[in-house]
Order: sequence, then structure tokens, then C-alpha cells
Amino acid sequence: MYKRFIRPFLFLFDPETAHHLVFNLLKVVFKVPGMSSLVKGIYGYKGRDLSKKLMGITFPNPIGLAAGFDKNAMLFEELSCLGFGFIEIGTLTPKAQPGNDLPRMFRLPADKGLINRMGFNNEGVEKAVERLKKQSGKVIIGGNIGKNKVTPNEIALRDYDICFEALFPHVDYFVVNVSSPNTPGLRELQDKEPLTALLNHVMKLNSAKEKPKPVLLKIAPDLTNEQLTEIVEIVKEVKLTGIIATNTTISREGLTTATDVVKEQGGLSGLPVKNRSTEVIRYLRQLAGKEMVIIGVGGIFTADDAREKLNAGADLLQVYTGFIYEGPGMIKSILKGL
Repeated sequence: MYKRFIRPFLFLFDPETAHHLVFNLLKVVFKVPGMSSLVKGIYGYKGRDLSKKLMGITFPNPIGLAAGFDKNAMLFEELSCLGFGFIEIGTLTPKAQPGNDLPRMFRLPADKGLINRMGFNNEGVEKAVERLKKQSGKVIIGGNIGKNKVTPNEIALRDYDICFEALFPHVDYFVVNVSSPNTPGLRELQDKEPLTALLNHVMKLNSAKEKPKPVLLKIAPDLTNEQLTEIVEIVKEVKLTGIIATNTTISREGLTTATDVVKEQGGLSGLPVKNRSTEVIRYLRQLAGKEMVIIGVGGIFTADDAREKLNAGADLLQVYTGFIYEGPGMIKSILKGL
């Protein structure tokens, strides 16, 4: 039903408008008594051996919703009813910011991809905290944190510090995002010196807590093998929990879409990034051994796509663009396939 009726309707609108329509609809639908149980019954799936204990957390299944979909922690409990094993909120910044000018998200249906240059648009970390305080505690939540656009890289530590402290009581793990291509200069923080300083700072904050939480680094797919090797060395040195591979790509290689949309600036996600994401996962696993946690994301649409990343070395997986193209039944389909 989703592909035949709902998706064609949503694709009549620009992607961001469609996103807001879906969120508003979900808010209304889930206010109906018993709706959460009904949706779980339709889309939930509890197969054998799907749960996994990792990072001290027991995940009911390995498929999570990637950051960017529920930036402001507005619908994490409702979205979890669609079968996700965990939900990652954000990217959150200390202060609210509008992000880049509209339009800033573009579909590539022929390639099953999306281009976005959102620019960390969010309501600020405190707004998200207000919503997280009301959670039932049944959903595993990841907190993806970044810096405000106006914050110079030289004092970016402050922004990550603020977000970390605010979210710490309310999330199960953290993700340090320095790999979005849509905040000017952000990817420069992936360089050895600033990245080491940032991760050391976050881990110092974490180790000061009575019960430290897992911290992962989200990286770009556009890094060279030499850069990936350097990042693994840094992650090991600072004793980070692991890596999320990968964010969106600035590459446009191999696209078949024949419109000017492919020329739009921003990060490309979906099927076009699938192979590169898997290559990065495989390379990281070969370098890091079994100890480092790897969450694979990029171009997962089917159980075969998911299995490919798991076989390459991913411990958990996340989806975003595939969810938009395939609809809510995708999670159950993947889990049944696994």
C-alpha cells in the first residue's frame, strides 16, 4: 500500500514538506487509544536470535533509525513502534538554528537517493531534553551531537561539551558528528589534531561520570584509506567505543538521474552510497579487529543489503533513505530476511 498509494502522494510534495506531513500525521494517529499496540502488531517482528548485547546495551534487533529523521526527539517512541531496535536523535546543537536556505533536500528516484544540505537545522538541545524527560524508557536512544554553524572550529569543543552534558541523563549512547558536508568547515574536524583533541575532551567528560556511556564517531564515506587508518588509530588511542560508517557523500559518481538535481550541493544518501559504505565498514573491521563497535549505514533497502554490511563487519545497522523509499514495512521485511 505504501509504494502504490502513500509514496506517490508524498512525492507530490518537496521532501521536507512531505516529512512534516508524515510527522503531523503520526502525531495525530498515535493519540488514538491502542494505536501503539496495533502498529507494533503490524510492523513489529521478534525473530530468533535478533537481539544483541553490545556496548552494555541489549538491542531488541540490529536495525536502527539513523540521525536526521527525528532531529528534535519529537516522535522517537512512535517511530520505535514501526519495528526499529533503536532510534538516534539529532544532530543536536547547543542553540537552535534554522539550517540552510530552502530548498535543501532533493529526491533522485531513478537512483533511490536523496541529496540534502539541511545544515543541522534543529530546535536546540534543551528542547530535545524537555521531550526526552517524558520518555517511557523503553526505547534505546542515541544522541547525535554537533556544533552550531556560527561556532568557530577553534572553540567547537564547547558546543560538544554543552550537548553532551545536557543529553547524558537521557540517552543510551552518544555519536560525535564531524562528518556532515553541510556545515562549513565541519569536516576539517576529522583531521588528526582537532579530532584527537575533540574526542579526548568528550571522553574526559564521559569518564568523569559514575556510569560512562558508549561514545561513537560518525565518519564520512569520502575519506581515503590513509585517513581511515588514521581515524582507527585515534579511536583506539582515546578508547572510543566505535564508529558509525558512513555519513552522506559529496561524490556524484555513477548516478543515472538526468536532471539538474544531481548538481545540487549537499550530501548524497541512499543506494548510491551503499557500496562505498560497505567498503569502509570492511576496511575498518580489518584494521580494528573484533573489539571496536561498527554501526553500518548507507543504502540499506533489503535484507540482502543488511546482510552484506553485517558480513563486512558491522555490528548494528541504521536506515534512513531506504525507509523513505520503501516505507514502514521495510524494517519487518529486513528482520524476517535476517
